[in-house]
Formats: sequence, C-alpha cells, structure tokens
Amino acid sequence: MHEPLLRVDGLHVSFRTHRGLVNAVRGVSFEVGREKVGIVGESGSGKSITGRSVMRLLPPAAEARANRLSFRDIDLLRASEKQMLDIRGGQIGLIMQDPKYSLNPVVRVGDQIAEAYRLHRGGNRKAARASAMAMLEAVKIRDPERVYRLYPHEVSGGMGQRIMIATMLLAEPDLLIADEPTSALDVTVRLEVLSILDELIETRGLGLIFISHDLNLVRAFCDRVLIMYAGRIVEELPASELEHARHPYTQGLLAALPRIHERRERLAVLQRDPDWLDGPTYR
Repeated sequence: MHEPLLRVDGLHVSFRTHRGLVNAVRGVSFEVGREKVGIVGESGSGKSITGRSVMRLLPPAAEARANRLSFRDIDLLRASEKQMLDIRGGQIGLIMQDPKYSLNPVVRVGDQIAEAYRLHRGGNRKAARASAMAMLEAVKIRDPERVYRLYPHEVSGGMGQRIMIATMLLAEPDLLIADEPTSALDVTVRLEVLSILDELIETRGLGLIFISHDLNLVRAFCDRVLIMYAGRIVEELPASELEHARHPYTQGLLAALPRIHERRERLAVLQRDPDWLDGPTYR
C-alpha cells in the first residue's frame, strides 16, 4: 500500500463572529493517498472549509487546529508562508467551482497558464508558452493557439473549467483538491470535464479530494467517500458500497435522490437526529 500523501487528524476550524465562536469543522480525521476521495454533504457541512484548511486559505476570522495536518512530511499548520507558496499549486492544486471568479479577467488565459508554469517550474517565456499550449491540448481544447489569446469572459463555462484544470496540472502537483468543479456545467459538458480529469489523474498517478453535493456523481467517479454532517465525518465507505451505507444521515441523503426508473409522488425529507452531532463515525 502506498504511503498517504495527506494526513488529517482531529481537525477543528472555528470562526470568530459578533455572536461568538462558530465551530465549522469538528474533529475531522482522514488520509488520502493516490486515489480519488469524495467528500459529500449538505451546504454548510464543512466540506469546502476542510479543503481550504489543507491549503491554508482560510479567512482571518478563522482559527484552525489539529493533532496532525501534514502533506508528505510537511506540517501544514506550522509551515511558513514561503513554504505554503511553494506547496499551493506546486504540490497541491486547487480547482474551484467557477472559473469566472478564479481567473484574472484582464489577463489572457494562456498568459495565466504560462505564469503558473514559470512560478512553480521556472524557465523562460518561450518554454512557459510551449508548456501552456501542450497543456491546453492535453485537456482536449480544440485550436489551443486561438484559445491561448482569449480573455476569461470569452470562454464558455466548460472551457473555463478545462483551463483551470490545465493551470493546476501544469506544475505537476501530487494532490488535487476539486471543490464542486462541475456544478455550474450542464450534464454533457460535466461528463467531458470529468473524463478529462479522470484520465489525467490516472496517467499522472495523482491523489484527488473531490468535494461535491452530488452523491451519484461521487459514487461513479470516486474510490472512497467521506460523508460530512455539521462539521463532522459521520461515515466513510468505498464509493461502490454507497447503496449499503449504514448511517441514517447517508441513508436519508440517498432516499432523497430522484430516480428515473422509480416513480414517487414526493421525495423523502431528511429527518435529522440531535445524536448525529456527536455520534460515532460509521466505517
């Protein structure tokens, strides 16, 4: 078995507000190797905060602490900002939900990809441009020469997401964190983007944390699934065994999914139990 790339043990994230301390993530523990791990849960369950904690991209009002938060042999909580600048993008890539808010609107997309190459791998402008063009081809963009010269507002959502994937993978990171990378795309484009992402992950042997609301998508795309509720992981199981989930929360999420071949007058409504807040994690 390969050594895990990421180890998270007892992660807590709190926010200082005018009403007091809000605990957004409460004692989360997991490991990620060279595999695809899905994190699923409702909005506000702590999925994105967990991903951003790994990158140390939390707002000033947030406070993160953990027994262990390490990437390879690097303590991410104690790493200097200079070390984190090397890790972000260079060793851990982050693909955000909407490329419109992640790409610089006044810089051509090709120049942004080339900038990422020079930042993490050095080299001159010519080498950076050649690598950016090759990466655009790798993410199945037709006519990369034309797309290289476009501004972010001139590309579609699906193309923008491919550009984000190209930017993140150009530095050859070992771990990717994808935060709802396909939620803004229609079904056909979503499948195309996921197929490209899957192919690149397999060929490069990367680890992936895939944050999503979509249980069916995670079941089909990931190897393992972590279910989050109220800042905690309440269940962990192989994606192929999601139908056999034991935690009532996971069962409730599955029951609320519409099914094409099953006619129901009304979808099930999730009934929450206060005991879930501090109950055991099902594994």
